[in-house]
Amino acid sequence: MRLVHESSGDGPAVDDPSANGADRTVLATAVDVADSLVSQTRGLMFRRSVPADYALVFRFDSARVRDLHMLFVFFPIDAVWVVDGVVQRVERLRPWLGFARDRADLIVELPAGAAADIEPGDRLTLEGNDEH
Repeated sequence: MRLVHESSGDGPAVDDPSANGADRTVLATAVDVADSLVSQTRGLMFRRSVPADYALVFRFDSARVRDLHMLFVFFPIDAVWVVDGVVQRVERLRPWLGFARDRADLIVELPAGAAADIEPGDRLTLEGNDEH
């Protein structure tokens, strides 16, 4: 599975010639889905780092306000709140003290800096093998 970012801008395609003028970038090829209460509660807690091409994805059945906390997370992350594939918010969260909330049916946690080019209105898509 991979996480793909599609810019809402009108720039030329970067790494996907079939993108019809959209700027598509693969953000992560190592994607974990937090699909149980335990995995959602734990998130990235107690890990010392994650690879540069990593994403932790939280999928929900409906869009509503969702919280993220950084308690016991030892490194900064970029968090993205998504509704129906469209980015609503992008936030850099600090280790231990970070907290943010917004409406989402999908939340993505990425290494700090990985979401630097993502803006509200852009699209995020999970592609490929989905075992969950």
